Amino acid sequence: MIKGHPKGLVVLFGAEMFERLCYYGMRGLLILYLTKALMQGDSEAIGIYGAYTALVFAAPVAGGKLADAVLGYRRAVIFGGIVMAIGEFMILGGTQQWLYLGMATIIIGNGFFKANISTIVGRLYKDGDPMRDSGFTIFYMGINIGALLATVAIAPIGEKFGYEWGFGLAGVGMLVGVAIFIMGQGRLEGHGEPADPAALAKYGKLVYGGAIAAIPGLYFLITYSQKITFLGQGILFWLLMALLVYVCFNLLREGFKGDNVQRDRIIVLMILMVFNVVFWACFEQAGSSLTLFADRNVDRMIGSYEMPASQTQFFNPAFIILFGSIFSVMWVKLSQRGKNPSIPMKFGLGIVQLGLGYLMLLAGVTLAGPEAMVPLFILGLMYLLHTTGELFLSPIGLSMVTKLAPKHMTGSVMGAWFLSFAFSMYLAAVLAKLTGGEGEVAAEVTATESLATYVDLFGNMGFVTVGIGVLLILLSKPLTKMMHGVE
Repeated sequence: MIKGHPKGLVVLFGAEMFERLCYYGMRGLLILYLTKALMQGDSEAIGIYGAYTALVFAAPVAGGKLADAVLGYRRAVIFGGIVMAIGEFMILGGTQQWLYLGMATIIIGNGFFKANISTIVGRLYKDGDPMRDSGFTIFYMGINIGALLATVAIAPIGEKFGYEWGFGLAGVGMLVGVAIFIMGQGRLEGHGEPADPAALAKYGKLVYGGAIAAIPGLYFLITYSQKITFLGQGILFWLLMALLVYVCFNLLREGFKGDNVQRDRIIVLMILMVFNVVFWACFEQAGSSLTLFADRNVDRMIGSYEMPASQTQFFNPAFIILFGSIFSVMWVKLSQRGKNPSIPMKFGLGIVQLGLGYLMLLAGVTLAGPEAMVPLFILGLMYLLHTTGELFLSPIGLSMVTKLAPKHMTGSVMGAWFLSFAFSMYLAAVLAKLTGGEGEVAAEVTATESLATYVDLFGNMGFVTVGIGVLLILLSKPLTKMMHGVE
């Protein structure tokens, strides 16, 4: 037991750690697998990567809703984890078709797992408990220990010995996460059971069957997300827009159904969802353009060892682990002294730090030399600023949802929160595509040309995000007032 926290936090910490090992192990290899093994051009590969990551974060909209109404959070987490593992093993088929089918299966599993395990964390704490933010920060460290293991072990093994090894190990990791959750169920204090057992008995099998039946539809979306367009936008964009309209309608209906307090809290939640999109659209270049940048324009030699490009993603989870406990204690201490920044203020400060990280790359250009290779420590400093920004925003956001959401629809609201990540992933792919033309592959571009393109994109993102972060800082007081005492 972590001192002062519920026993169930350890169980959720372990399960989420191995689920993230699965997700980040696959994500760390995906863009390289698409461009190097399947020989796709940058634009096509980034589009597939963006479609996959967007759908991964859109799926919790349905997974949270179905857990609220039918399954309960505990059953949803177990089902989702098993399905994700199956998806990883499907990729071992070794063809593009098996890859897309495995990705579709992982999306379904993640939809049931991701939102609902976060919801259980919030349920372990009573309303107003000052330990909640600290608990979510500890939980967030579990996420990043899994991500670190994925980036220092799973992804490099796959890159060096064969991608099938990486994907297979990711699947094994997911099964370990499910086993930890099942064995630790007794520590959850009854949280996560279905609100209506009769609904589970009546509709449970239908939910499981419907989820499996949705896999071919997701396969179609991944395959044709860039090929079928309407009014200049792919079908994935319109799917996300339809989900946005649905989610916003439900949130506003619920907000105005209650009193002024509930209405204002829902409005604040929706506003911060917009700023969340901005943060993650820029942050999530890590798995696409920043990985390709590291592959082509970063000097990755450490003595006689050349760090694989996929392994450069280790900086972020490593820094999370280093600083996560410090931040966890810091929020508690500041709260005790009455100096804890408001949630909107933390969001604004996090976005500013993200922008400063990208501006760090501008300094790296002066050190690139004639070979157009930026020193590895510059990339590390950028990830350091991204990480501190993330700690100001991401675990706080998860905690915020459990505080602001009406109790009877926490899973649904958590799903809505993850929908903002889905838009982030879609926009992240749009931004990443600015670094390469249609069908363009690495051999067609010189190192000097690619460096100029990457730095131009990253510099612009840096200046824009700093400005947006400052705007949110200025808005933090009125937004905090609308939260009616939620801290």
